[in-house]
Amino acid sequence: MGGREVTLIDSSSWIDFLRGRQTEPALRVQHLLAAGEAAWCDLIAVELWNGVRVGKERKALDELEIELSSFPLDGEVWALARKLAFRCRQSGITAPSNDIVIAACVVTHNLGLEHCDKHFDDILPLAKSL
Repeated sequence: MGGREVTLIDSSSWIDFLRGRQTEPALRVQHLLAAGEAAWCDLIAVELWNGVRVGKERKALDELEIELSSFPLDGEVWALARKLAFRCRQSGITAPSNDIVIAACVVTHNLGLEHCDKHFDDILPLAKSL
């Protein structure tokens, strides 16, 4: 992507954007999209499709499917996710499995992460240390 920093956008921020809210996360998503720096992975797409409302949100997701870079959840991501899950447990951090996999994707592909989910504040530093 030509030297630009690519940022994986978590569903926690996409939701505000897709629902037209004027929140800080929604505005950050808007900026990342305009700059051509927004991305997702299939797990985030599935989370969004699972909660999409008919109408504008569905149309927006259809367009995002075409426009966004999607980073693979390959064997390297899953291996890091397993290590991260264990490290979280050892550290007394309880986090959803989806967030663990997303953090592993961010670290594996050297991406930024846009989110408004407090779990990432705990698990992302652990993922970067593995």
